Amino acid sequence: MKLVVGLGNPGREYAGTRHNAGFEWVDRLAHTLHATLRPEARFHGLCAQVREKDSDLWLLEPQTFMNRSGQSVAALCQFYKILPDQIIVVHDELDLLPGIAKLKKGGGLGGHNGLKDIAAKLGTQDFWRLRIGIGHPGDRNAVVGYVLHPPRKEEAPLIDEAIQKSLEVWPLIAQGACEAAMLKLHTKA
Repeated sequence: MKLVVGLGNPGREYAGTRHNAGFEWVDRLAHTLHATLRPEARFHGLCAQVREKDSDLWLLEPQTFMNRSGQSVAALCQFYKILPDQIIVVHDELDLLPGIAKLKKGGGLGGHNGLKDIAAKLGTQDFWRLRIGIGHPGDRNAVVGYVLHPPRKEEAPLIDEAIQKSLEVWPLIAQGACEAAMLKLHTKA
């Protein structure tokens, strides 16, 4: 992996919302790697560069708002010549219950506007995704309000658990052993 993108919305009013699960994941990874995310205007986001073994790893939190995440991702990828299969995008997932995290490469975009914009700007859907389950409100018309609010008291520890469990497979992902990471992450203990 050369680029880890956490999706979310910038601003204090969105901190702690379901939609910002990707930001939370990247914040914790940055802490683990002793990296500090800093504003980088040319990439429209908060970035950190980490030297892992003999290669550079970029951490990115687009500050363009969710629906324009691709602008940030494409700018960094073009500048550093990062290929789509070297990218992992961490995002909230309505189709997974809180407490569940799944890793996959490519596939559909599930109506996720951040993923749609990244796929449009990269010209492909063939990048890795780490999906953090937030559950579904049950009504399609309630989705926007649902993702832009913090999780309920009983959901928050489950989402936190999914983030923590998925961070445990990061060393495998970093080595490019994504199949092994998937097996470990998707297998119930």
